[in-house]
Amino acid sequence: MKAAILKEYGEPLEIEDIGYPEPDPDGAIVESVAVGICRSDWHGWQGDWQWIGAKPPKGHVLGHEPAGKVVEVGDEVEQISEGDMVAVPFNLADGTCDQCRNGRSNVCENLKLLGFSESTPGAFAEAFHVPAADFNAVPLPDGVDPIDMAGLGCRFMTSFHGLAHRVDVEAGDWVAVNGIGGIGQSAVHIADALGANVVAVDLMDEKLAKAEELGAVETVNASDVDDVPTAVKGITNGGADVAVDALGIEETCQNTMLSLGRRGQHLQIGLTTSDEEGMVSLPTDAAVTQELEFYGSLGMPPTRYDEIFRMVAHGALDPGAVVSETVALEDVSDKLEAMNDFDTMGIPVITEF
Repeated sequence: MKAAILKEYGEPLEIEDIGYPEPDPDGAIVESVAVGICRSDWHGWQGDWQWIGAKPPKGHVLGHEPAGKVVEVGDEVEQISEGDMVAVPFNLADGTCDQCRNGRSNVCENLKLLGFSESTPGAFAEAFHVPAADFNAVPLPDGVDPIDMAGLGCRFMTSFHGLAHRVDVEAGDWVAVNGIGGIGQSAVHIADALGANVVAVDLMDEKLAKAEELGAVETVNASDVDDVPTAVKGITNGGADVAVDALGIEETCQNTMLSLGRRGQHLQIGLTTSDEEGMVSLPTDAAVTQELEFYGSLGMPPTRYDEIFRMVAHGALDPGAVVSETVALEDVSDKLEAMNDFDTMGIPVITEF
């Protein structure tokens, strides 16, 4: 089967024929139908994240936002069957540890990262393996478009988990989102669906216009203002109730936290680059004197995907709204290269393998 192989960090992926995967007794083989190209793939392509143990090895297959068709299951699989259309989260859990048994499988004690961990090659290929498939493969509702659901592997469900489960977003709250890429667009759309007033912050007018389409009531072009936190506080009459860093660089992380009002909540979704290596200085005194809170969000337990599906069914959410284009497997390197300069709108999705 064809797959896009990481040969050298930062260099074009090579399209090669590799062996077709076989399922473990508890695993399943999923044929790729739609796979998002996310900024996390860019991080892996750059060779980032050795500081959190998530640097993919050379020779690896990236790709962690898939929706596809189950084509083979192991002997121990009981809940899914050949022919099922499924979404697969990047945070692959064993389903048996204390975290999993208590509904927190997104931080499983034996977590494997699809497309990043050596033992779990990703979905930039015609097919890929899903371990513990009864737990990790989520059947899609009838009639949904797999292209729309590809984002459930990472950006959309991570944003949903962060806003719906980690912080306290209530109707009428001000939510500021810094960085309007795929994750940021998802966060804008979800915060709007939860009833918040959203302020979108970015450097590109085109991305800010997209944010308005997705529900932002105000926008800030960071290149047009002297101080982003001051601009956000002016719009929100003293500071946001919740502020999201959807990018992960030092500047956006600090701006996000400084945009909060008293007792505000900072939600960190974006992970850092090799410039920060996981460490960013934060306004500690402001956190103390204003009682600010700092939260992280990693993926989402697949047992809670039904919350998203119900909102999609009733028209409150549309994960496909942040899909910017469909491309072929051979186009992956060009899309990753464009992310060097943040020159992508939303999320490209591979549909030709």
